[in-house]
Amino acid sequence: MYKNKKVVVVLPAYNAAKTLEQTYREIPFDLVDEVILCDDASKDQTVGKAKELGIRHIIEHKNNRGYGGNQKSLYNKALEIGGDIIIMLHPDYQYTPKLIPSMVNIIGENLYPVVLGSRILGKGALAGGMPLYKYFANRMLTFFQNLLINYKLSEYHTGYRAFGRDVLEKINFNENSDDFVFDNEMLSQIVFAGFHIAEVTCPTKYFEEASSINFRRSMRYGMGVLRVSLMHWLQRNKLANFNLYKIN
Repeated sequence: MYKNKKVVVVLPAYNAAKTLEQTYREIPFDLVDEVILCDDASKDQTVGKAKELGIRHIIEHKNNRGYGGNQKSLYNKALEIGGDIIIMLHPDYQYTPKLIPSMVNIIGENLYPVVLGSRILGKGALAGGMPLYKYFANRMLTFFQNLLINYKLSEYHTGYRAFGRDVLEKINFNENSDDFVFDNEMLSQIVFAGFHIAEVTCPTKYFEEASSINFRRSMRYGMGVLRVSLMHWLQRNKLANFNLYKIN
């Protein structure tokens, strides 16, 4: 708990058996009340490792629903069990759980309702081994997103995120894609709904077991990001009406 607010960490897992324990052991359980893992039809022993670690809430997708579909299951479950502060942490150990207290504090003190762990602030991305083409794509996409969405973030592409309950209850995240562009749709919805976003510097690690999408999927993701940004611009200027931006 943090000031009577229930803290829930959600883990979107796919073939994370090798890194799950290292990630889980660093979660600050003096602050975190519950952990939810959603396994997206992994081909390894992710679920077995989660049970071995004693994770209480395990969601098993029998068929792969994609990164966005995984998050939908996690956020719906986090709301169901009464989460007030919900942190998405990748179980591949690419992001450090040691930032959880800082993210919880920002939301728990009502400073910001959303916190992102930015790999770009402090030059953490390149230092952590982000491939150069991904770094430049990140910078270019973020530049265009800031223009079209009319906001200012150092990056829109981090997978380390924390939300207050009211954010997840208000935005229509279940309408989003089941693919990787889900993350960008969420941030677009959050900005459109009038929520403000904080960023904290986040070191990151790129290594063999860390999840990453290939060049082809990266190109598809980039096109999806530009599409979402254009949709946001059209919606903001009342030139279109997308279900994505329906406020609950």
